[in-house]
Amino acid sequence: MHAAKHILVVDDEADLVELVSYNLKKEGFLVDSASDGEKALAKVKKNRYDLIVLDLMLPGLQGMELCRIVRKDPKTALLPLIMLTAKGEEVDKILGLEIGADDYITKPFSPRELIARVKAVLRRSAEKPLQEKIIKAGALLINKETYSVARKGMPVKLSATEFKLLAFLAERKGKVFTRDQLLDAVWRDETFVEPRTVDVHIRRLREQIEDNPANPRYIKTMRGIGYFFDGER
Repeated sequence: MHAAKHILVVDDEADLVELVSYNLKKEGFLVDSASDGEKALAKVKKNRYDLIVLDLMLPGLQGMELCRIVRKDPKTALLPLIMLTAKGEEVDKILGLEIGADDYITKPFSPRELIARVKAVLRRSAEKPLQEKIIKAGALLINKETYSVARKGMPVKLSATEFKLLAFLAERKGKVFTRDQLLDAVWRDETFVEPRTVDVHIRRLREQIEDNPANPRYIKTMRGIGYFFDGER
Protein backbone atom coordinates (compact mmCIF):
# COMPACT_ATOMS: atom_id res chain seq x y z
CA MET A 1 0.00 0.00 0.00
CA HIS A 2 1.17 3.55 -0.72
CA ALA A 3 1.83 4.29 2.96
CA ALA A 4 4.14 7.18 2.17
CA LYS A 5 1.92 8.95 -0.39
CA HIS A 6 1.29 12.52 0.77
CA ILE A 7 -2.03 14.16 -0.15
CA LEU A 8 -3.10 17.80 0.26
CA VAL A 9 -6.85 18.38 0.74
CA VAL A 10 -7.97 21.94 -0.05
CA ASP A 11 -11.51 22.93 0.98
CA ASP A 12 -13.09 25.61 3.16
CA GLU A 13 -15.67 23.19 4.60
CA ALA A 14 -14.10 21.93 7.83
CA ASP A 15 -16.48 18.97 8.15
CA LEU A 16 -15.70 17.79 4.63
CA VAL A 17 -11.94 18.14 5.17
CA GLU A 18 -12.24 16.12 8.37
CA LEU A 19 -14.27 13.38 6.64
CA VAL A 20 -11.95 13.17 3.63
CA SER A 21 -8.80 13.27 5.79
CA TYR A 22 -10.12 10.54 8.08
CA ASN A 23 -10.90 8.20 5.18
CA LEU A 24 -7.61 8.85 3.39
CA LYS A 25 -5.62 8.26 6.59
CA LYS A 26 -7.56 5.04 7.13
CA GLU A 27 -6.23 3.90 3.73
CA GLY A 28 -2.65 4.60 4.80
CA PHE A 29 -2.11 8.01 3.21
CA LEU A 30 -0.40 10.98 4.84
CA VAL A 31 -2.81 13.93 4.75
CA ASP A 32 -2.33 17.68 4.97
CA SER A 33 -5.07 20.29 4.54
CA ALA A 34 -5.65 23.95 3.70
CA SER A 35 -8.84 26.01 4.02
CA ASP A 36 -8.17 28.46 1.18
CA GLY A 37 -6.17 28.87 -2.02
CA GLU A 38 -3.41 31.08 -0.60
CA LYS A 39 -2.62 28.66 2.24
CA ALA A 40 -2.69 25.76 -0.21
CA LEU A 41 -0.27 27.50 -2.57
CA ALA A 42 2.11 28.22 0.29
CA LYS A 43 2.05 24.55 1.32
CA VAL A 44 2.58 23.33 -2.25
CA LYS A 45 5.66 25.57 -2.56
CA LYS A 46 7.03 24.39 0.79
CA ASN A 47 6.21 20.67 0.75
CA ARG A 48 6.25 17.79 -1.72
CA TYR A 49 2.84 16.22 -2.34
CA ASP A 50 1.86 13.19 -4.41
CA LEU A 51 -1.67 14.45 -5.11
CA ILE A 52 -3.96 17.43 -4.43
CA VAL A 53 -7.71 17.19 -3.80
CA LEU A 54 -8.87 20.71 -4.65
CA ASP A 55 -12.25 22.39 -4.19
CA LEU A 56 -13.39 24.59 -7.06
CA MET A 57 -15.03 27.27 -4.88
CA LEU A 58 -12.59 28.69 -2.34
CA PRO A 59 -12.33 31.98 -0.47
CA GLY A 60 -9.70 34.26 -2.02
CA LEU A 61 -7.66 32.40 -4.60
CA GLN A 62 -10.11 30.15 -6.48
CA GLY A 63 -9.52 26.48 -7.22
CA MET A 64 -9.32 27.03 -10.99
CA GLU A 65 -6.64 29.69 -10.60
CA LEU A 66 -4.67 27.58 -8.12
CA CYS A 67 -4.79 24.72 -10.62
CA ARG A 68 -3.40 27.01 -13.35
CA ILE A 69 -0.55 28.15 -11.08
CA VAL A 70 0.34 24.56 -10.15
CA ARG A 71 0.37 23.52 -13.83
CA LYS A 72 2.56 26.47 -14.90
CA ASP A 73 5.30 25.73 -12.35
CA PRO A 74 7.74 23.13 -13.78
CA LYS A 75 8.22 21.67 -10.28
CA THR A 76 4.51 20.86 -9.93
CA ALA A 77 3.39 20.65 -13.57
CA LEU A 78 2.80 16.88 -13.37
CA LEU A 79 1.43 16.83 -9.81
CA PRO A 80 -1.82 14.76 -9.92
CA LEU A 81 -4.87 16.86 -9.10
CA ILE A 82 -8.50 15.92 -8.42
CA MET A 83 -10.96 18.82 -8.53
CA LEU A 84 -14.07 18.99 -6.35
CA THR A 85 -17.14 20.89 -7.55
CA ALA A 86 -20.46 21.44 -5.83
CA LYS A 87 -22.05 22.67 -9.04
CA GLY A 88 -21.96 19.44 -10.98
CA GLU A 89 -22.44 21.34 -14.22
CA GLU A 90 -20.88 19.97 -17.39
CA VAL A 91 -19.13 23.28 -18.12
CA ASP A 92 -17.32 23.25 -14.75
CA LYS A 93 -16.16 19.67 -15.22
CA ILE A 94 -14.91 20.29 -18.74
CA LEU A 95 -13.18 23.54 -17.73
CA GLY A 96 -11.50 21.78 -14.82
CA LEU A 97 -10.11 19.09 -17.11
CA GLU A 98 -9.06 21.65 -19.71
CA ILE A 99 -6.91 23.63 -17.28
CA GLY A 100 -5.12 20.52 -16.11
CA ALA A 101 -7.12 18.58 -13.50
CA ASP A 102 -6.60 14.82 -13.81
CA ASP A 103 -10.10 14.05 -12.57
CA TYR A 104 -13.11 15.71 -10.97
CA ILE A 105 -15.74 14.64 -8.48
CA THR A 106 -19.09 16.28 -7.79
CA LYS A 107 -20.31 17.05 -4.27
CA PRO A 108 -21.91 15.36 -2.47
CA PHE A 109 -19.76 12.25 -2.92
CA SER A 110 -19.14 9.11 -0.94
CA PRO A 111 -15.74 8.66 0.75
CA ARG A 112 -15.53 5.30 -1.04
CA GLU A 113 -15.82 6.97 -4.44
CA LEU A 114 -13.18 9.56 -3.56
CA ILE A 115 -10.76 6.86 -2.35
CA ALA A 116 -11.28 4.92 -5.59
CA ARG A 117 -10.53 8.01 -7.67
CA VAL A 118 -7.48 8.96 -5.58
CA LYS A 119 -6.02 5.47 -5.98
CA ALA A 120 -6.77 5.43 -9.71
CA VAL A 121 -5.11 8.82 -10.36
CA LEU A 122 -2.07 7.88 -8.25
CA ARG A 123 -1.78 4.58 -10.05
CA ARG A 124 -1.90 6.26 -13.48
CA SER A 125 0.73 8.83 -12.52
CA ALA A 126 3.05 6.22 -10.97
CA GLU A 127 3.08 3.71 -13.81
CA LYS A 128 6.42 3.70 -15.57
CA PRO A 129 6.20 3.89 -19.34
CA LEU A 130 7.43 0.88 -21.27
CA GLN A 131 9.44 0.55 -24.48
CA GLU A 132 11.74 3.35 -25.64
CA LYS A 133 12.53 6.26 -23.33
CA ILE A 134 12.43 9.04 -25.93
CA ILE A 135 9.97 9.43 -28.80
CA LYS A 136 10.75 11.88 -31.61
CA ALA A 137 8.12 13.04 -34.08
CA GLY A 138 8.53 16.19 -36.14
CA ALA A 139 9.15 19.08 -33.76
CA LEU A 140 8.06 16.99 -30.75
CA LEU A 141 10.36 15.30 -28.25
CA ILE A 142 8.63 13.07 -25.70
CA ASN A 143 10.86 11.88 -22.85
CA LYS A 144 9.19 9.08 -20.92
CA GLU A 145 11.96 8.88 -18.33
CA THR A 146 11.49 12.47 -17.16
CA TYR A 147 7.79 12.68 -18.15
CA SER A 148 8.56 15.79 -20.17
CA VAL A 149 7.60 17.06 -23.61
CA ALA A 150 9.35 19.66 -25.75
CA ARG A 151 8.02 21.30 -28.90
CA LYS A 152 10.51 23.13 -31.10
CA GLY A 153 12.91 23.00 -28.16
CA MET A 154 10.46 24.64 -25.74
CA PRO A 155 8.97 22.73 -22.79
CA VAL A 156 5.28 21.83 -22.98
CA LYS A 157 3.38 21.64 -19.67
CA LEU A 158 1.02 18.67 -19.51
CA SER A 159 -0.84 16.96 -16.69
CA ALA A 160 0.16 13.38 -15.84
CA THR A 161 -2.90 12.02 -17.66
CA GLU A 162 -2.29 14.18 -20.73
CA PHE A 163 1.29 13.00 -20.87
CA LYS A 164 0.30 9.36 -20.61
CA LEU A 165 -2.32 9.77 -23.34
CA LEU A 166 0.19 11.46 -25.67
CA ALA A 167 2.90 8.86 -24.98
CA PHE A 168 0.45 5.98 -25.49
CA LEU A 169 -0.63 7.29 -28.91
CA ALA A 170 2.90 8.31 -29.97
CA GLU A 171 4.28 4.86 -29.16
CA ARG A 172 1.70 3.35 -31.49
CA LYS A 173 2.03 5.68 -34.46
CA GLY A 174 -0.63 5.22 -37.11
CA LYS A 175 -2.81 2.87 -35.08
CA VAL A 176 -6.39 4.11 -34.58
CA PHE A 177 -7.93 3.82 -31.10
CA THR A 178 -11.58 4.26 -30.11
CA ARG A 179 -12.46 6.35 -27.07
CA ASP A 180 -13.22 3.18 -25.10
CA GLN A 181 -9.84 1.69 -26.00
CA LEU A 182 -8.10 4.87 -24.84
CA LEU A 183 -10.11 4.85 -21.61
CA ASP A 184 -9.03 1.25 -20.99
CA ALA A 185 -5.40 2.00 -21.78
CA VAL A 186 -4.89 5.36 -20.09
CA TRP A 187 -7.57 5.50 -17.41
CA ARG A 188 -7.47 1.74 -16.80
CA ASP A 189 -10.07 0.53 -14.30
CA GLU A 190 -11.30 4.02 -13.36
CA THR A 191 -15.06 3.39 -13.53
CA PHE A 192 -16.15 7.03 -13.20
CA VAL A 193 -14.64 8.38 -16.41
CA GLU A 194 -16.87 9.07 -19.41
CA PRO A 195 -15.82 8.79 -23.09
CA ARG A 196 -16.25 12.59 -23.37
CA THR A 197 -13.22 12.92 -21.09
CA VAL A 198 -11.02 11.54 -23.88
CA ASP A 199 -12.19 14.32 -26.23
CA VAL A 200 -11.39 16.97 -23.61
CA HIS A 201 -7.85 15.66 -23.13
CA ILE A 202 -7.26 15.34 -26.88
CA ARG A 203 -8.42 18.93 -27.40
CA ARG A 204 -6.12 20.21 -24.66
CA LEU A 205 -3.19 18.20 -26.04
CA ARG A 206 -3.74 19.67 -29.50
CA GLU A 207 -3.77 23.19 -28.06
CA GLN A 208 -0.41 22.48 -26.43
CA ILE A 209 1.48 20.65 -29.18
CA GLU A 210 -0.07 21.65 -32.51
CA ASP A 211 0.70 24.74 -34.63
CA ASN A 212 -2.95 24.68 -35.72
CA PRO A 213 -5.20 22.65 -33.37
CA ALA A 214 -8.04 22.84 -35.92
CA ASN A 215 -5.81 21.10 -38.50
CA PRO A 216 -3.60 18.85 -36.35
CA ARG A 217 -0.26 17.52 -37.51
CA TYR A 218 0.23 14.92 -34.76
CA ILE A 219 -3.01 13.75 -33.11
CA LYS A 220 -5.57 13.13 -35.83
CA THR A 221 -9.20 12.08 -35.84
CA MET A 222 -10.49 9.09 -37.76
CA ARG A 223 -14.06 10.28 -38.16
CA GLY A 224 -16.61 8.01 -36.54
CA ILE A 225 -13.91 5.78 -35.01
CA GLY A 226 -11.39 7.55 -32.81
CA TYR A 227 -7.89 9.03 -32.74
CA PHE A 228 -4.39 8.19 -33.95
CA PHE A 229 -0.89 9.68 -33.84
CA ASP A 230 0.62 10.58 -37.22
CA GLY A 231 4.41 10.28 -37.06
CA GLU A 232 5.10 10.10 -40.77
CA ARG A 233 6.00 13.68 -41.72
